[in-house]
Amino acid sequence: MSQKIFSANEYIDGVLACNRAILSQAITLIESSLPEHQQLAEVIIEKCLPHSGNSIRVGITGVPGVGKSTFIESLGKHLTSNKKKLAVLAVDPSSEKNKGSILGDKTRMEQLASDANAYIRPSPSRGSLGGVASATRQAIILCEAAGFDTIFVETVGVGQSETAVHSMVDFFLLLMLAGAGDELQGIKRGVVEMADLFVINKADGDNIEKCKQAKNQLKNALHLFPAKENGWQPKVETCSALTHDGIEKAWQMVEEHRQLTKSNGFFAKNRQQQAKQWMYEAVDDALKKNFYSNSKTKAELQKLEAAVLNGEISAVAAAKQIIP
Repeated sequence: MSQKIFSANEYIDGVLACNRAILSQAITLIESSLPEHQQLAEVIIEKCLPHSGNSIRVGITGVPGVGKSTFIESLGKHLTSNKKKLAVLAVDPSSEKNKGSILGDKTRMEQLASDANAYIRPSPSRGSLGGVASATRQAIILCEAAGFDTIFVETVGVGQSETAVHSMVDFFLLLMLAGAGDELQGIKRGVVEMADLFVINKADGDNIEKCKQAKNQLKNALHLFPAKENGWQPKVETCSALTHDGIEKAWQMVEEHRQLTKSNGFFAKNRQQQAKQWMYEAVDDALKKNFYSNSKTKAELQKLEAAVLNGEISAVAAAKQIIP
């Protein structure tokens, strides 16, 4: 970090005042692996925690080429025009390989990036999914403390990133293209089951009829999936992020979901479950970090690794030796 390191109180005051520069620096502290930065970040998070939780958190994912950046900008501009304050965060465990595609997304979302009521934060450029997800959870707390009432968490990477995002949001939106009935075969069943809303994008021009057909196919396919615990029946909508048709309807589904889950108690229950999951993830991360950073453990691991490579002991037996 090249910026000046402020005191904990300066960071906290800056975040609560929605000072963008200090908010960004506080998130950078969270992402840092340096022990002194981590200690400072913990203090900031603890003090900001009582000021958080007052937003709607929406996870957004979609297949490559689906128009995610255009959709997020279109929906984001709809919200900011209605006096909402929006923060867009990303979970991108693969960014070490692709150099962080959210940075490209930020340049493509020029209108939203320059909107006074919006804040776009690139994902960490390194680290495991667990580390990136933990940093994003903490960034959510800081953005909420700064007064952002709507948080978008975008999955940029592939694989397990959708599951990580689902575990930190209130609503999960899956963006799709026409031909959705066929495309369902190419999307993990788990991702489909997580979705609260399927939005078929690019419903404009000659593609409108295809999108209507895709919507009907998808609605029929959803009957094969089990009912959600929260009582919500997943919805399917079409939209055009370019012409903004269907954007307002998509957000209406988010609002209806929030009303239902708040009235039946699932909203609060889900937030509690996520906080519990985060705690156990933090315990797992700490145990792993402490284990591998121990000098005696490192020496023993090298001996066992050599024995495994030489065929003197099995991998399972070696693991049992170091973890009785």
